[in-house]
Amino acid sequence: MAPRRTRLAQRRKALGYSQESFAEALGVAVSTVTRWEAGRNDPQGYVHPKMATALKVTPEGLADLLTPEVTAPDRSVLYAAAPPLGDTDDMKRRDVLSLLAVTGALIALPGSERPSSRSGTAASLAEAGPELNSHLWKVFVLSGSKQAVYPMVRHQLGLLAKGLGESQSGASHRQLCALVGDLYQLAGEIFFDANRYTDAAHCYTLAASASREAGAFDMWACALTRHAFVELYERRFTVAAPILAAASQIAERGDSQLSTRYWVAAVQAEVHAGLGDLDATKRALDDAEQVHSLSGQLHNGGWLRFDGSRLAEERGTCYLALGRADLAEQALTAALSQQLSLRRRGAVLAELAALSAERRDLDKTSHYTRAALELVDQTGSGFISRKVQGVRSRLSPLMADGRASALHQQISALDSAPLAKE
Repeated sequence: MAPRRTRLAQRRKALGYSQESFAEALGVAVSTVTRWEAGRNDPQGYVHPKMATALKVTPEGLADLLTPEVTAPDRSVLYAAAPPLGDTDDMKRRDVLSLLAVTGALIALPGSERPSSRSGTAASLAEAGPELNSHLWKVFVLSGSKQAVYPMVRHQLGLLAKGLGESQSGASHRQLCALVGDLYQLAGEIFFDANRYTDAAHCYTLAASASREAGAFDMWACALTRHAFVELYERRFTVAAPILAAASQIAERGDSQLSTRYWVAAVQAEVHAGLGDLDATKRALDDAEQVHSLSGQLHNGGWLRFDGSRLAEERGTCYLALGRADLAEQALTAALSQQLSLRRRGAVLAELAALSAERRDLDKTSHYTRAALELVDQTGSGFISRKVQGVRSRLSPLMADGRASALHQQISALDSAPLAKE
């Protein structure tokens, strides 16, 4: 359970605020205040001045109120749970890189039909691993804060490394490699959501290597596609393009009834848009639309989740990058009318904010930006945060207007604001 901010709640009550009136004073949702006080989310930086004023404290006093009260853990629960990750992001990063190095070395060992252990970690993972990996993907998809899933994933990755180190047959080795290829894509997604792109890329690279060892072509292609996303969000389109070309070739060797090759095409469309090639973008989007011709089970809900339902927002993203505001607005408005996850909704709102800024419509820009910032606050998602930050450059020509200046300041606060931790 996350440590609560009891002092924050006590100060609020002492000044006569209910959670509802406090939320109204700050311009946030009541549920946001509830999450702050429960220690499940951290207030974004742009809210701090308003909070300090409302609570009649200095910035230092506010920092004290926002420090969660940590109680001693129940040791029986602690030792039964996943191993602690360390207190800092740097420790977490070194922990992951060490595990990557060990797992990568074990994957590279040939599966030489060694005698298989009938018991132990490898055998347990072979039996229960696929179901557990599937469960972790579901938890990730449903979780408001993606970072909260990390301890469970890290624990399972450690078990996979241990299993790979045990004596096993070549077939068992390939089975464990498939589990590694699956779960390291999930680890990469967690880091990607936190804007830790280098760590995400390391995870995707290992996932691709493990999938190749397992002979799992669709999983391999998906790992490469996720790696290309890292380059895409860094706007390194010329680097992403050959990665996706390789992913496309590998996907062709996979299951034709899965949606893998169509997902690759959808991501290729974004890269073509980034390179300014409208015709290539349209061709790739049309290729991706062919996913609707599939029937039956076309994805697994884990490392492959593409079903074509996101194509409207992906078209909008592509057309916005190409400067086709008319086509972008049509696609993004259609996407927003659909039932979206919080993460996807935040991304669409940010794209609409950017589009409105391009059209110099500051009322709409303010509306969409603040709605997206509310979702950043609610989820702690670095993915949505990065999308919102993309609005900032489009506000530059409008800075003479106070509304644009205020929005620019709020978005800039995201640079130093911490992600939500649970």
